[in-house]
Amino acid sequence: MKSFKLALLYGFLVWLIPFIVAVLIDPLRATERPFFESIMPVVITVCVVIFSILYFKKVEHNFLREGIQTGIIYFAMGIGIDLLAFSWGPMAMSLSDYMKDIGFTYLMIPAITIGFGYLLMKRK
Repeated sequence: MKSFKLALLYGFLVWLIPFIVAVLIDPLRATERPFFESIMPVVITVCVVIFSILYFKKVEHNFLREGIQTGIIYFAMGIGIDLLAFSWGPMAMSLSDYMKDIGFTYLMIPAITIGFGYLLMKRK
């Protein structure tokens, strides 16, 4: 892996930015749930694309492997941090409800990073 520390930082930001957006637009969750559910995957996608571009600028080879590894790191960090946040307190929900409502959406993260890695591999 080119930069594990950078992948961890970007993975945290891929989680943090959508979390902040979700908190800011939380009133929509109650009043305009479909709109809220449409906004959040777009925010996640934009974050993953931006941080993938930044990460891959420093990668010179093994693009596909880097895409797989960064995708796994970003995905695992998002799920891990969320499970801590959604396990108890005012945001508590069961694991099943979490996976149906939020967790499944995170599968787009490795799909994007692996896609970046594949395209860069084909380009070289």
